[in-house]
Amino acid sequence: MIKSPKLYNFRFPVYIAISLLLVSCAAPEKRPEPLPGYPKPYKIGKSWHQSLKHARGFRERGIASWYGKDFHGRNTANGEIYNMYAMTAAHKTLPLGTYVSVYNLNNGKTVEVRINDRGPFVRGRIIDLSYKAARRIGLVGPGTAPVEIVALGAMKETVVGRKDMPGNYYVGDFSIQVGAFNDRGNAVRLRDKLAQTYKNAHIVIYESARDTFYRVRVVRCKTLDQAKKYEKILEAAGYADAIVVAR
Repeated sequence: MIKSPKLYNFRFPVYIAISLLLVSCAAPEKRPEPLPGYPKPYKIGKSWHQSLKHARGFRERGIASWYGKDFHGRNTANGEIYNMYAMTAAHKTLPLGTYVSVYNLNNGKTVEVRINDRGPFVRGRIIDLSYKAARRIGLVGPGTAPVEIVALGAMKETVVGRKDMPGNYYVGDFSIQVGAFNDRGNAVRLRDKLAQTYKNAHIVIYESARDTFYRVRVVRCKTLDQAKKYEKILEAAGYADAIVVAR
């Protein structure tokens, strides 16, 4: 008896041909068009992200994390070299060069950073702080914390390139926060001590989901540049936790 040929011997090359045909006919991935006046979208993994046109009025709450020595010395999104000891951060959509205040909602501490990188690309996280910035608000130990970020302004553009200095502020009322306490008595004592030397020493009460914090602040400035000078004066006077905040 003559056996009929095995059909799969003929089908296999047919399957290969059909597969190649489907691949060749597949539509190429389309890059989303940038919105008028907006930066070009960028891609991480399989997802496209559209940067904001500006940071005016930007405010966001979510989970912050930090990144350190594994990225130290690598390039950031704006071409700078990542320095874990600089006051910088990564955000997915804020314009590069934006200055933001980051408030740790667990302990009342705050820090100001400049956005120079993209990320974090982990679900549920809104900002990645440098090691130094994370340490300033008690984030290094736990690794993550709920925060609120508020945009302050953007880096100034000049004819000779970018200068690492703030410009074009969207919030024009700044103070220097010297400490944050759970105990009101401690806050009052620090306020009274500061009032002997600095103007406008006062306490701002902040209530988080977990606790109440008494933030001790001094002076009032109309520009971030002025506030940074006072911050350095207070640091030199021994107040290592002094930090500029937007009122």
